[in-house]
Amino acid sequence: MTELSVTLFPENPADDAAIERLVARTFGPGRFARTAYRLREGNPHRRDLSFTAYIGTMLVGSVRLTPILIGEVPALLLGPLTVEPPFRSHGIGRRLVEKALEVARGEAHGPGAARLVLLVGDEPYYGRMGFKRVPRGQVSLPGPVDPARVLVCPLDETPLEAVRGPVRKGFSAGTERASA
Repeated sequence: MTELSVTLFPENPADDAAIERLVARTFGPGRFARTAYRLREGNPHRRDLSFTAYIGTMLVGSVRLTPILIGEVPALLLGPLTVEPPFRSHGIGRRLVEKALEVARGEAHGPGAARLVLLVGDEPYYGRMGFKRVPRGQVSLPGPVDPARVLVCPLDETPLEAVRGPVRKGFSAGTERASA
């Protein structure tokens, strides 16, 4: 199989329309009913922690991180992570997630900094990138979600036991916002 020449870039405003079309194609109208969407709605994502994947001039993938709070712990919500269907199974999604985590870890120290990343997803896929299942009942999300799919990845030494409470929209101090 030929290696795809994929380039990752920090997300910029010029990407917005293409990302929204990609998300609509890959997740459909059902995305609006998902619990994670409720956390993102009206809660601008961190453009400086969100990335796009291009092959040549074609956008083929995107990942976004959005500020949230878990109890009183500043965190980030990963998603949506999306890759054009013909380009899946080439490691593009993994590369996007790893890049977003790398940059988020670089700023995980100091007051108001996110301590971890939360997502609702498949543990076999995301576990390879450092995500672990949150013990049942430790966090509550603002809508229905399969507790086995609630995963976190620490950005610092915050222990998993400290991750508890309601998950809600939140903002970290001194960060660039996007109008998602």
